[in-house]
Amino acid sequence: MSVRLADVIEVLDQAYPPRLAESWDSVGLVCGDPADVVDSVTVAVDATAAVVDEVPDGGLLLAHHPLLLRGVDTVAASTPKGGLVHRLIRSGKSLFTAHTNADSASPGVSDALAQALGLTVEGVLDPLPGAADRDKWVIYVPRESADAVRAAVFEAGAGHIGDYSHCGWSVTGTGQFLALEGASPAIGAVGTVEQVAEDRVEVVAPARARAAVLAAMRAAHPYEEPAFDIFALVPPPAGVGLGRIGTLPQPEPLRDFVSRVCAALPATSWGVRAAGDPGLPVSRVAVCGGAGDSLLGAAAAAEVQAYVTADLRHHPADEHCRSSPVALIDLAHWASEFPWCDQAAGVLRSHFGASLPVRVSTIRTDPWNVATRPGDGT
Repeated sequence: MSVRLADVIEVLDQAYPPRLAESWDSVGLVCGDPADVVDSVTVAVDATAAVVDEVPDGGLLLAHHPLLLRGVDTVAASTPKGGLVHRLIRSGKSLFTAHTNADSASPGVSDALAQALGLTVEGVLDPLPGAADRDKWVIYVPRESADAVRAAVFEAGAGHIGDYSHCGWSVTGTGQFLALEGASPAIGAVGTVEQVAEDRVEVVAPARARAAVLAAMRAAHPYEEPAFDIFALVPPPAGVGLGRIGTLPQPEPLRDFVSRVCAALPATSWGVRAAGDPGLPVSRVAVCGGAGDSLLGAAAAAEVQAYVTADLRHHPADEHCRSSPVALIDLAHWASEFPWCDQAAGVLRSHFGASLPVRVSTIRTDPWNVATRPGDGT
């Protein structure tokens, strides 16, 4: 049975829903034709030249880290990443990325890390907020009136996301309408097709504020019949979010737990380092695959004895150690996310079986490749 790229994408989107990705992220299909048949899948943390070269022609590379995360204005073959895109396309290879959506999914990157360390997951370190009680409003308004409409709906309760207010998004386009007999158009005349430069304004608001937001929008909008949409937001699946909290089968000293972490993950030049009392009994642990110093506060409040993550910087770690007894275990970014590759491969194997060969690349794509210690060398 042949497997199309679209079939693989459907399975991956179910396991790692794109809507869980952070707003700044770039996930999904990078290159490839969804209608094409996929002969194999290779899973890796990074789409490097060495990894791309080992993907069989006609195969799919499933990478965790986006190749084109930042804005680009060229994929010329003379540029490093552009050259890689050309190499993929010429050999009939496809590239698909699951990044922060895989971080927040359940199971996701941190579940794989917890499993590798022998932890039983009990909860999410930083859960995604539920969205069932919120609406997304899409309002079309002439550009010169857009600020007034925004101000009105914000005053009515729209635009709050977490600890931020006045949140919104807009893009300019062209609106069109024909006023019929009986209308009193604010712009144009009855019987004439009008085209107007309008902003598409998007905001979120509590569902309970629907009537107030509607009244405020109508009062501030210049049109007799404003065009708008209200979408009830779907809550994310239960148990999703960044990081996990898990327990060990039995307590062990921090020094032994650090050794456990070192033995469970692939070796890197970065190694494994820790901050804390070596004899501290560890039984409850927070983990976050990838760079996790933004969750230091959550770890400190999670009633754990240790926090395992990657890319800890000096000053955030120092401030944490001054104010919290939670020990820190710092990993190489690549090593902390490598266990996800087996998880993602398992998702595909369980669905497609023998009809789609799936393998995990063993190439170490950690950029740090040289390490030394005092006394090393001559």
